[in-house]
Amino acid sequence: MRTLLVVLFDGVQSLDVTGPVEVFAGAELRHPGAYRLATASLDGGPVRTSSGLTLAADHALSDAPAPHTLIVPGGQGSRHPDERLLDWLREHGPRADRLVSVCTGAILLARAGLLDGRRATTHWAYCDTLARHHPEIEVDPDPIYVRDGHVATSAGVTSGIDLALALVEEDLGRGTALAIARHLVVFLRRPGGQAQFSAQLAAQTAQREPLREVQQWISEHPDGDLTVEALAARARLSPRHFARAFQAETGVPPGRYVDRVRLEHARRLLEDTGDGVEEIARASGYGTPEAMRRAFVKALGASPAEYRRRFRPATTL
Repeated sequence: MRTLLVVLFDGVQSLDVTGPVEVFAGAELRHPGAYRLATASLDGGPVRTSSGLTLAADHALSDAPAPHTLIVPGGQGSRHPDERLLDWLREHGPRADRLVSVCTGAILLARAGLLDGRRATTHWAYCDTLARHHPEIEVDPDPIYVRDGHVATSAGVTSGIDLALALVEEDLGRGTALAIARHLVVFLRRPGGQAQFSAQLAAQTAQREPLREVQQWISEHPDGDLTVEALAARARLSPRHFARAFQAETGVPPGRYVDRVRLEHARRLLEDTGDGVEEIARASGYGTPEAMRRAFVKALGASPAEYRRRFRPATTL
């Protein structure tokens, strides 16, 4: 049995707590005895979340069970933490077999000195702050979560669910993790799952309907004719007017947007299918494996084959 201890404090983000807890509770239902879930606050009393909900703690931190996995959520309260909480983390964090943060919980780990010399991530809005205040940490703003030894940090809010599913898969197998993901109606690994933002989310949504329709068409047809001229004709604009309007409303030129969509589509196919590189290159609009390889090396520093080896699960159902 693995004891999972979730740290609670005033101003905690409720979903940072309940998201991972629901994942591990689902695993415990399927494998009784696999996990023991517990929560603890400084004095054992209830805490008020940032959304106004009240969460009851099972223990005071001083008498909480020794955790196999220590989970530190984030929220507004992580920005100005009680020094007693940091002291407890400094003492007990290194003893856990797995040390996990959700969202801005990484800030608490950083202030306790538990991320020094490690690679980590946090909510995209706080990555610059974390890097600036803690130069001893290698902050990566892109991934949904980062594993560095026994320490795992996740990005914004719902990414705690992604990380919890990955830990369940590690502990109990892909079948259990997939069953929980289906029950929660979430992806086991979200499409383009290594990035906090999809190409569509990273860019702004255009205000004018013809441009929004073009954005949608690009995402649905990465292998289509996505030249400025073809997209402009679809929007019923001249190429020059279309290019200016698209960048003004989305924040990126149409060519760069197309590049992002094609890269994301190829990444998803490499992660989630057994299709060959040549087939994926055609389906993603690259035409040739060499063109896709150049795009991957430029954007990710890895070839498609290297990317697949790193991010595709060893086994699939």
